[in-house]
Amino acid sequence: MSQAIMGTTINGVDVERMGATVQAVQKNHDLAAFKFRATNQWFNGGHNRSTIKSFYGAGQEDTVRTKPFVLDADEPPVLLGEDQGANPAEYVLHALAACLTTSMVYHAAARGIRIESMVSTLEGDLDLQGFLGLSDQVRPGYKNIRARFTVKSDASPEQLRELAKFSPVHDIISNPVPVTIDIETT
Repeated sequence: MSQAIMGTTINGVDVERMGATVQAVQKNHDLAAFKFRATNQWFNGGHNRSTIKSFYGAGQEDTVRTKPFVLDADEPPVLLGEDQGANPAEYVLHALAACLTTSMVYHAAARGIRIESMVSTLEGDLDLQGFLGLSDQVRPGYKNIRARFTVKSDASPEQLRELAKFSPVHDIISNPVPVTIDIETT
């Protein structure tokens, strides 16, 4: 139920503040550099926990977050886990859904497009043969992800689909990203 509040808020987004942010980044590109961090600890079997708190952005370390976000991950019993949290592949679907939603809402607000409601359902196809090392013809990750959005808005589906292209997580999933893995033993 996003409504304009005092003429500066659309879809719950302060468009004047957004405009000021865009102008600041246009003047100083260094403000666009962000580093997000997560720390993970393994407990048992598939159960592990990520803690997310600090990040670098807008030219400085963040000091606003006082409490960390804690995310437990595990596997369902059919995958030998104890179901202490969503599995990592499910977190990917959450990250994609959340980022597509945020991207559409923010970019719609910047264009004066109102969104009254948005619900999405994501589904991904994963073949365990890749993870289990049973076939080098099957990738360990998702082979396909489908996202379906139901949106009540004055925008067309084509306009919203275009706004979704700004999603960083969609870009991360759709394009190879270099990942460096360093391991030290104690």
